[in-house]
Amino acid sequence: MKTGNESIKTVFILSGLFQYGHMDIFLFVAIIILFAVALMGNLILFLLIQLDTRLHTPMYFLLSQLSFMDIMNISTTVPKMATDFLSNSKTITFLGCEIQTFVFIVLGGTEALLLGFMSYDRYAAICYPLHYPLLMSKKICWFMVTCAWTSCSINALVHTLYVFHLPFCRSQLINHFFCELPSLLQLACQNTSQYEYTVLLSGLIILLLPFMAILASYARVLTVVFQMSSGKGQTKAISTCSSHLIVASLFYVTALSTYTRPHSLHSPGQDKAVAVFYTIITPLLNPFIYSLRNKEVIGAMRRLLV
Repeated sequence: MKTGNESIKTVFILSGLFQYGHMDIFLFVAIIILFAVALMGNLILFLLIQLDTRLHTPMYFLLSQLSFMDIMNISTTVPKMATDFLSNSKTITFLGCEIQTFVFIVLGGTEALLLGFMSYDRYAAICYPLHYPLLMSKKICWFMVTCAWTSCSINALVHTLYVFHLPFCRSQLINHFFCELPSLLQLACQNTSQYEYTVLLSGLIILLLPFMAILASYARVLTVVFQMSSGKGQTKAISTCSSHLIVASLFYVTALSTYTRPHSLHSPGQDKAVAVFYTIITPLLNPFIYSLRNKEVIGAMRRLLV
């Protein structure tokens, strides 16, 4: 908090997502339904993988981590947004905003890296099946996950500490439905153009590099499948890879559009709409696209229910 010519900030005000008059209730109900489905889908998948020993493989270990991150990710933003809407109180404390920003950056970055590791897992399994147990051993899986959590936690800590030490001497109104870094920069009365280069660099490393790795991995996988498989196998591979790529592209492209643009080019309305995709839509789609339609997962669910 700052003093002198800068106003003392003890709370921020979130403008919220719902500002369309008669459509507010409809949008609120839709968001709550999507939140509930995403939460339930990811929770079911996470518990199935933990409880069924047949799913204790590298692929499903990484998927369980993805489900855990999605549960945390969507719970970081939607409950606060729903509470604000129902209570008509849109304030968030300075500390609360700081915590929300930190947690969101950690989860978003870790998920971005994890999706890249998951594509490597599929690449190793299909392109090097004989070496797969060595390439994706339990130790390597834990090393991947630990590196993702650690590196993104350090990255989030650096950005959060820097941003919340800026002089917020403009409005207390954050034109967003949660405390997101680009929206906070717009409240600073200090020139942040140099700092934005570090945000750009973080975005390129944490978002763009894994996305490029995913594209390269699936390109190689499809090449191998087309050389070895039957027509039915090729169709299944195309269907699986295309669905994975669509969801991954939705996550990476929308996140990149937010974190690699200078804040002078940001539009609050556009930022909110784009944020919905990587805070709500992607966590909703991930469990269904990656696992809940797999025969192994369906079999595990049946065994658990019998």
